[in-house]
Amino acid sequence: MSDQAKQQHNNILLAVVGFSAVVVIVALIGMLALGRDPEVIQGEMEVEEYRVSGKVPGRILELRVKEGDMVKAGDTLAIIEAPEVEAKMTQAQSAVDAASAMEQMAKNGARKEMIQSAYQLLEQAKAGLEIAEKSFNRMKVLFDEEVISAQKFDEAQAMYKAAQAQVKAAQSQYDMAVNGARQEERRAASATVGQARGAVQEVTSYIKETVQVAQMDGEVTDVYPKVGELVGTGTPIMSIAVMDDQWATFNIREDQLKDIKVGSELTVKIPALDVETVMKVTSMKDKGSFAVWKATKATGQYDQKTFEVKARPTSAVKDVRPGMSVILKK
Repeated sequence: MSDQAKQQHNNILLAVVGFSAVVVIVALIGMLALGRDPEVIQGEMEVEEYRVSGKVPGRILELRVKEGDMVKAGDTLAIIEAPEVEAKMTQAQSAVDAASAMEQMAKNGARKEMIQSAYQLLEQAKAGLEIAEKSFNRMKVLFDEEVISAQKFDEAQAMYKAAQAQVKAAQSQYDMAVNGARQEERRAASATVGQARGAVQEVTSYIKETVQVAQMDGEVTDVYPKVGELVGTGTPIMSIAVMDDQWATFNIREDQLKDIKVGSELTVKIPALDVETVMKVTSMKDKGSFAVWKATKATGQYDQKTFEVKARPTSAVKDVRPGMSVILKK
């Protein structure tokens, strides 16, 4: 082999060796770099939210707040116009008045004029009985002396018995007028009043629903209808976020859950606020087969499912907003 050919051969060997060395060095640098980078798990901040809605349909008469406003429990949020409910209140109140009048009548008994009229009828019946009794006694004497026929005596006896029955009937009417309604009738009248008042209370509760107030402190995140629009029963009017009720949600593969369990504490960073805080894991649950999972059966291992992990800050994080990213480094 000539010197020139040997020189070319040596150059090729040097080039192959150099290229191999570069590849090995780059691989080592990459492995070292990857080994130094911590594994990052990203989650998202969430806050409790409730929707404001009414029990009665109506038209939005006034909106007292707008999106972004902070509200306190008890603050008026919206006013609903519901004329049908006001009409029902008038009906219910009228029913209470009528039932109360009937109850009072049952308790007080008959009017003085009715009692006086019953008394006069009783006295009239007693006078008729007195006359019928005297007539009967005379007829009995004449019948015993066989002066009159049996028919005349029977007629006098029938009139006497009729007069007695008339006195008893008049006495019952008088007693009823004096004593008033029976106990059962009084209880029935009282029950009717209670039923009518219950209807008033029900309508009153509906009237309260026309003024929607905040149930908890929070921030108005969404307002759905506009002034003048109709809303139905249970239709959401606005959403309020309870900013003090915070948590973060992470979707973590099961192979990353070794040091994470319910009750454990996690150190996380919120990039948007550039703050670190400690969170405590409150719940863990399988996201189900529909969630993202990593197949490893091809390598003879198992499918790695994703779990939803919720963690709450051990102390409230100021200025946190729902949707902010939360970084968990392991």
